[in-house]
Amino acid sequence: MGAKVPAANIKLKRAYDPPSPEDGTRVLVDRLWPRGISKQKAALDQWMKEIAPSTDLRKWFSHDPKRWTEFRRRYAEELRDHSDLLGELRALARQGTVTLVYAAHDETHNDAVILRDVLLGR
Repeated sequence: MGAKVPAANIKLKRAYDPPSPEDGTRVLVDRLWPRGISKQKAALDQWMKEIAPSTDLRKWFSHDPKRWTEFRRRYAEELRDHSDLLGELRALARQGTVTLVYAAHDETHNDAVILRDVLLGR
């Protein structure tokens, strides 16, 4: 499993916020491309759509905060099938800052929040 990932090395940022040098490696973690954002404006280093929640889970959740606890549980379970991608993200985060980029308006209830917690072993 390797060394623990420093919490400060994993940041979250909306795709609609401007990129900055402090973002380090920018990884889009949504299955769908953010509306109205060009590839140039997104300034991404990688797009890991396979690590995003399944289409069925994303549609079920529908960004409803009342479903947040169950969404967290189900998505964390789905992530167990992506140990290779989790390992890739952890390796990047051990080397420096990684920013998980997402499109959701809700900065508290989205898949990137859960992914960060899983990466940090929370």
